[in-house]
Amino acid sequence: MSNVTEKDIRSFVDAVSGYFYQISEEQAEINAAFLVEGEISATTFDLTGYITLSGNFSGRVYFSAPRVMVTRLLLIMGEADRSEERLLDAVGEIANTIAGNARKHFGENMEISVPVTAATEHDWLQSVVSPRSYVILVKWKQYKASVVVDIQRTR
Repeated sequence: MSNVTEKDIRSFVDAVSGYFYQISEEQAEINAAFLVEGEISATTFDLTGYITLSGNFSGRVYFSAPRVMVTRLLLIMGEADRSEERLLDAVGEIANTIAGNARKHFGENMEISVPVTAATEHDWLQSVVSPRSYVILVKWKQYKASVVVDIQRTR
């Protein structure tokens, strides 16, 4: 990742915090936000959604969470459907919301794709992100999730 500042990463941290507060009126704890140089496999959970960015920045923003956490979020939102399809839609919506909220910092020139989702395995993120990505570790209630910011400035 090149030319991404601490302030840029902070916009994602704020977006994550804002999302959980908006949904549950509870703050999520940000346990860490760090640059990974190598191994990140411990940050992949059951379900992952990601957004591809283009414009002034290119790359992806991933949200990865355990199935039980996403189910709990759906319950809080009053969603009765907790099928696999709905759980995947939810992680995609979360990734989209986080990227959309961060867009306020990056400006309208940052384009956001539609979300892509997958049921993921323990080392999936390791296989798709660049070696120098930022990981934001999130704890909400007793659940842990991660946001991986794998972007670079293009302009």
